[in-house]
Amino acid sequence: MSGETDLKILLQHMEPVLNSGEYVFCKVGHLHEIPDIEKLVFFFREKEAITVVLEKPVAEKWNLEYNYVSSWITLSIHSSLEAVGLTAAFANALKHEGISCNVVAAYFHDHIFVAKDDAEKAMEALKAMKVGNTV
Repeated sequence: MSGETDLKILLQHMEPVLNSGEYVFCKVGHLHEIPDIEKLVFFFREKEAITVVLEKPVAEKWNLEYNYVSSWITLSIHSSLEAVGLTAAFANALKHEGISCNVVAAYFHDHIFVAKDDAEKAMEALKAMKVGNTV
C-alpha cells in the first residue's frame, strides 16, 4: 500500500498549497485536437467528450472554450487512494464557507479546484480545518 490511510494523521499533517496560475476546464472530442499534451494538467475521458484542464492562457491560445476559472490547491501529504474520509472532510469544510470544489485524487496527493475568487477563502478554511481537527 502506498500513502497514508489514517484520517487523523492526514488531517494533522496535510498542508494546502495554492499553486500559481488560473486553470480552466474545457472539452474536446479527441486528444489529437490538443497541440501539446504536455501542457495539460490532466484529462479525463467521458462518454460525451474528453475534459482537459489546463492553464487559462494556454486554453485561450488554443481557442478552447471555458466558463469556469479556477485556482488549484494541492494537499501536500501523500494520501493513499484507499484513504477514507479525507475528501468528505475538506469538501464539508469548504461547503460551510459556500465554496464549491472539484476534486482530483491522484497517486500522491489530492488536488482541489475552486473558483478563482474563492481561493484565499478556501485556503483559510482548509488551514482552519487542520487546526480544528477533531477526528
